[in-house]
Amino acid sequence: MTGVTLAETAYERLRDDIVTGRIPGETVLSERALTETLGVSRTPLRAAISRLETEGVVDRLNNGVVLVRSVTIEQLLQIVQLRQTLERAAAGRAATYGATDELMQIRARMQQIVDGAPVSFDDFWQADGAFHRAVAEAARLALLPAIIAEQRGIARRCSLTRTYDTFVDQAREHVQIIDAIATHDSDTAAALMAGHFDHVRARFLGTFSEN
Repeated sequence: MTGVTLAETAYERLRDDIVTGRIPGETVLSERALTETLGVSRTPLRAAISRLETEGVVDRLNNGVVLVRSVTIEQLLQIVQLRQTLERAAAGRAATYGATDELMQIRARMQQIVDGAPVSFDDFWQADGAFHRAVAEAARLALLPAIIAEQRGIARRCSLTRTYDTFVDQAREHVQIIDAIATHDSDTAAALMAGHFDHVRARFLGTFSEN
């Protein structure tokens, strides 16, 4: 395996551990421990860490210590506001074209959750990402899926996003949005998407106030 491939592999594994919370914010990254955990030498590991530093995932302090950057509730709420603005417009635009086959497949999965099918946090996170990406693609907005993916990656690093164990309300909202898109009801689709993010914000604030 080449040095470039080793660096890429180390980057992907380390970033995944940080994004999913297995390595939480404010953790000091030890090169020695990571070389053993990831099975790479220090050269590709340092390349991986440098890339994460460029992306703002980790910080290098003045003393050389590498610290995983935490995501605050304020930053999380900013992401919700940004995505609400972008995705409200996307949902309305998607309704002018109608629901894609992918959206209808996602609707079926969301309806199963509404009807009581068990789902883990990680599984719902993937399904939720597929929903939001599919709405952006149905709107024929080529740049939006990447923006959503980037913002979701940042949001997931906030421990507040991992406090839920029930997803029925979110799944029901997804179904309603898809139905509005399928019936070409742009105003309703946009309003439902805006409301969806209002509810996301309320859930975050409710959980935060309980802690």
